[in-house]
Amino acid sequence: MKKLGILTLVSALALVLGGCSKKVHQSAVVKKAVDAYIYAYPLVTFDMVRRHETNTEVPTGSGAPMGQLIKMRKYPAVDDHAAAAPNTDTLYTLAWLDVSEEPMVVGVPDMGDRYYMLPLMDGYSEMIDVIGAGVEGEDQKEYLVVSKGWKGEVPAGMMKIESPTAMIWMCGRIYCTGTPEDYAAAHKLQDQVKLYPLSAYGKPYTPPKGVVDPSLDMKAAVKEQLGELSTSDYFSYFAKLLVKNPPHEADTGMLEKLAEIGIVPGEKFDLSAYSDLDQKLLSEVPKLAKLEMGLHLKKQPTSNGWLYFTEGVGNFGTDYITRGMASFLGPGWNRPHDAIYPLSFNDADGKKYDGAKNNYVLRFEKGELPPVKKVGFWSLTLYDKKMFFVPNSMDRYTLSQRDELIENADGSIEIYIQAESPGKEKEANWLPAPEGQFDLVLRLYGPSQKSPSILDGSWTPPAANKVKK
Repeated sequence: MKKLGILTLVSALALVLGGCSKKVHQSAVVKKAVDAYIYAYPLVTFDMVRRHETNTEVPTGSGAPMGQLIKMRKYPAVDDHAAAAPNTDTLYTLAWLDVSEEPMVVGVPDMGDRYYMLPLMDGYSEMIDVIGAGVEGEDQKEYLVVSKGWKGEVPAGMMKIESPTAMIWMCGRIYCTGTPEDYAAAHKLQDQVKLYPLSAYGKPYTPPKGVVDPSLDMKAAVKEQLGELSTSDYFSYFAKLLVKNPPHEADTGMLEKLAEIGIVPGEKFDLSAYSDLDQKLLSEVPKLAKLEMGLHLKKQPTSNGWLYFTEGVGNFGTDYITRGMASFLGPGWNRPHDAIYPLSFNDADGKKYDGAKNNYVLRFEKGELPPVKKVGFWSLTLYDKKMFFVPNSMDRYTLSQRDELIENADGSIEIYIQAESPGKEKEANWLPAPEGQFDLVLRLYGPSQKSPSILDGSWTPPAANKVKK
């Protein structure tokens, strides 16, 4: 069956709800609203995540007040569903900043040869800059993060990073092997990361207590809560955020669309300004927008069953549909040359992975493990269909280059992805799967810039081949 476009769907919906006399007008209005919804999706998502992670008086392992560090001290537990697609490679060191009132100082210790990255993203999930191993400016230790147009003096020795929005997410990761000794070493480095307002520079500083919003639902996932917002509530939320987080200079065309459908910074979106039929159509905008993002995902080319982007993400520019789709999958995408995460939903035959029906083998030929820089590393993680860890007898959710993987006689390495053990002699290479559907994520932190490289296509992830039980 041929897939229908959004305009076709809207036109059909208009006919069902109220005839065709204003079909063209209604289709255009709803299409603009769908575009606006997708454009706003990263900003609304970021702010909802921010509210949850900062809804605490003092820092904890999973949250901290605005402008203070969240130091996750261990890998997420198997039943921790706070954030989708967790990893067992790094300890997150995060912070939410608001630089509308004054700049913030970020200080980074000497990490030695340990991999780390501290990406700073603006409210629209666009990468502003990346502090970390293997990136430009890695020897710099102090940074001043400022709002666009800030005219103050930068203290000597600091590098200025300017953000186009007041909201900034610093989504830091510090490599950790997970042993007690390495946890302690990583914690020591986390504790040396500094974050404070410029007004406290050179002075003793005690961060203030955060303000807790008791009405905020801290149990339901952010994505679920966002999905429950009506069109009116969603656009009103977006309009409120626009006051401190204006669109980028390149977004002139989108600004015109926002104005045409009644989205004004700081003002509540008035759905009642539309006719009854238009209101009914506009109420379907969240569903239509998610459908549009889902269709865009399905259109993306894959390599051996793996979906990944070697350009155009992290810094999306005016590619709003890809940016929205990325946030829909999970907020906070890296630039490919910093870290790249191929996703696989299907096996070599294009069928959904299913541990109840099949076993799978992912084979890396001799010398063809994922190519990363000397300071980088790779890992392969299995998730359930909601992108969370799967409980298993080995308490193993990831295999990576730190594991002592067994080589075949010809030097190749095979990873066994299945529900039951492949046998004691092969368990070192076993990635336990559920008795049901699952997905795979291959992470390359610090991918090689030289051939062979995933970035130029001279290396591609191998397909996971189905093996009968």
